Amino acid sequence: MDNSNGITAKPLTAKDFAPFGDVIELGTVEPTIINDGACNRYSDLAQLDIVSGKTGISLFHADIREIPYRLSLLERHPLGSQAFVPMENATFLVTVAEDKDGQPGQPVAFLVGGDQGVNIRRNTWHGVLTPLSGNGLFAVIDRIGAGENLEEHRLDEPVLVNVVN
Repeated sequence: MDNSNGITAKPLTAKDFAPFGDVIELGTVEPTIINDGACNRYSDLAQLDIVSGKTGISLFHADIREIPYRLSLLERHPLGSQAFVPMENATFLVTVAEDKDGQPGQPVAFLVGGDQGVNIRRNTWHGVLTPLSGNGLFAVIDRIGAGENLEEHRLDEPVLVNVVN
């Protein structure tokens, strides 16, 4: 993996993120009007993929990180996808990489807006939760159950991640 120059995160779009998972945001499906006309429901915004176990909702409270971010650890979950939804209007960084013979390939970084979330596909290499603003509180929808659902890969050299200005 060549990371000598680092990488630059670009704004998250459904098209660019499609090889790695789903973008959770308004505007991707037509809403159903509910609650006597006072609420729009946007359903089925992510394709959850769970092998055995059950789907659970957890809260993660992560430290706020600074840019440039030093990406040193990638992980993946072979038994289930993992969705991250910020609990306040705050930005976060998502780094992902394609699998290359059981190891992560070149990382790609996305800047996730405060009105977006992501669902990372099962078995996709990704960096740890990296909030850039706000309080670091996220709802996480993922697999709960027995079995090894975490593989970690520490990079030989950290990759510096910057954002598009």
